[in-house]
Amino acid sequence: MKIYSYSKSILGVIFTTALLIAVAHAQTSSVTTGSELESTGTITEYTPGSALVLDIGTGEPVQFKLSQNIVYADPDGTVLDAPGLSKNLRIRVYYVEVGGDNVVDKVTLLENY
Repeated sequence: MKIYSYSKSILGVIFTTALLIAVAHAQTSSVTTGSELESTGTITEYTPGSALVLDIGTGEPVQFKLSQNIVYADPDGTVLDAPGLSKNLRIRVYYVEVGGDNVVDKVTLLENY
């Protein structure tokens, strides 16, 4: 009976360890796959449906790719169908880093266009 008891204990430790490893891996993955970032600046280049470049005031322009499911909003947060982005427009972008790219999923206009 002692062997059975030890076997149960060992199996319990193995399953607990496997569960802890799975939980730790899931937490690490969610942290590294990214939380959303934001940046504010003036558009210096814009390719509709594809990309934009922002001057964020650091002296280095920052390039962004546009997500296929991008959402555009006015300064009050109202969703826009056709935002009419153009150079010299101040915006805030919400993005995630995917590989080496900054991929924008939301653009908020900071002024009327």
